[in-house]
Amino acid sequence: MATQPYQRLSDRTRARGIRVAGFAIILLGAGAALLPAEKGISSDVLGAMLVGAGLIEIVAGSLRTQVRELAMAAGGVTVLAGLLFIINPETQFFPTVWPIVGWLVLRSVILGYASTHSRGSVRTWMGLSAGMDLLLGIVMIAGLSIAAVVVSIFGPTPQLIASFSWVLAASFVVNGLMLLEVASCEREAAIAS
Repeated sequence: MATQPYQRLSDRTRARGIRVAGFAIILLGAGAALLPAEKGISSDVLGAMLVGAGLIEIVAGSLRTQVRELAMAAGGVTVLAGLLFIINPETQFFPTVWPIVGWLVLRSVILGYASTHSRGSVRTWMGLSAGMDLLLGIVMIAGLSIAAVVVSIFGPTPQLIASFSWVLAASFVVNGLMLLEVASCEREAAIAS
């Protein structure tokens, strides 16, 4: 009988891999927040960030023992959204937000469903990640600018904060924190066994 790829790795190795993926996605989130919005953001840059985050998420998902396929599917949706921006450079954020809204909503549905098949703190963090993506999608659908939300919370801020890059940053950071929690649970399971 063939073993699953994640069964060939030790629990500690899988936990380390997921932890590295979590930190990598958080770093991508920080990079997204620092994009120079006042100069315009290239669709290639947005696409590359989405593809990178999606590939990292696919690898992290492949290391998971629970909801493995769903975690990988969420990463796949992110890769597809990124490829849309790279392949079709006319799809700039400001004239067309629908590809990103679709990505956020679809990813939210996948993670929300996956959270129903998870336990404990992983379930909570998957729900938070799904909720963040859904909230960002709703804000964009409603036509509210992310600037209005940020200014209402933090007060007047530079144009950088008001850009679409903050949507990516928020989604990436919460997703990275979720992966860090998954890694922690995987590590605890390794110690217990």
